[in-house]
Amino acid sequence: MDMKKRVTVELRGRSPAEIAELVLDNSPSADGEIEGLTDDFKELEFLSLINVGLNSLTKLPSLPKLHKLELSDNNLSASLEMLSEKCPNLTYLNLSGNKIKELSSVEALQSLKSLQSVDLFNCEVTSLDDYRDSVFELLPQIIYLDGFDQDDNEAPDSEDEEEDRDGPPGDYDDEDDEDEEDEDNKEGGQVGRSFQF
Repeated sequence: MDMKKRVTVELRGRSPAEIAELVLDNSPSADGEIEGLTDDFKELEFLSLINVGLNSLTKLPSLPKLHKLELSDNNLSASLEMLSEKCPNLTYLNLSGNKIKELSSVEALQSLKSLQSVDLFNCEVTSLDDYRDSVFELLPQIIYLDGFDQDDNEAPDSEDEEEDRDGPPGDYDDEDDEDEEDEDNKEGGQVGRSFQF
């Protein structure tokens, strides 16, 4: 299904202004351009265009609330300057698997002041000498590049996972459970299989 049809399907009878997330992965664009998206998607916060054959972002509509943009596995090599004009509030941008070869292409992201995370994994630019240092210097606003900060600490996947590491409310300590089982066994509190059935 092409991108334009997929946009219509994903609306599911709603108006574009009601959509906060839109996933159009693997829906090819006819001419390497974005199709079916308009300025009416003004509430869009997450857009995924993975593997859709994009060559350019020139037809990207104005998406002022967009925070997360997935553009991996396309054919983008330039036109990234469109992002600061059309998506000024981006915080996360995935460009992995594109045809970005030069730091000058990345430099176009400097005006995205809210940008915190950029992924360029599997782009030719990553093979340049001092690639990581150069990108962090070019884009001082970012915290994470290819999933790691400047000190090689991995980026958290989401806020929810950070909370899980601390343990959810009511999380029980396994050692306490084992102690209780030991006490039950000492007191003859072990239940035989015939009783369980």
